[in-house]
Amino acid sequence: MPIATKYLFIVSMDVAPDKEALFNEVYDKEHVPYITKVPGVRGATRIKGEAFTMQLGGQKIEKPHDGPIYTAIYEIENPGVLMSPEWAEAGEKGRWPGEVRPFTHNRRHWVCKVL
Repeated sequence: MPIATKYLFIVSMDVAPDKEALFNEVYDKEHVPYITKVPGVRGATRIKGEAFTMQLGGQKIEKPHDGPIYTAIYEIENPGVLMSPEWAEAGEKGRWPGEVRPFTHNRRHWVCKVL
């Protein structure tokens, strides 16, 4: 994915297994569309971690996925976007705050500058 902004806001989390289908439905159909309408947000990509096998230094290495399973990568113009009233409002719309967020855990948030 070509990155069109100078900053990324990355959110990773796990979700209760019995809420996984609802989590994915709400994230794709409500949460991401609301967030990507916020001024200064240029796009979003969702990814799901998996275990993998790789070669490194001539050795086969098997790596389990050892972090939160779900990640959303938001392309933002600058970190100030995260403090805007529009960002705060978008994060509280729809079913996310009441039906999904309470069942997420192991949440991680960070901002990265694109070099």
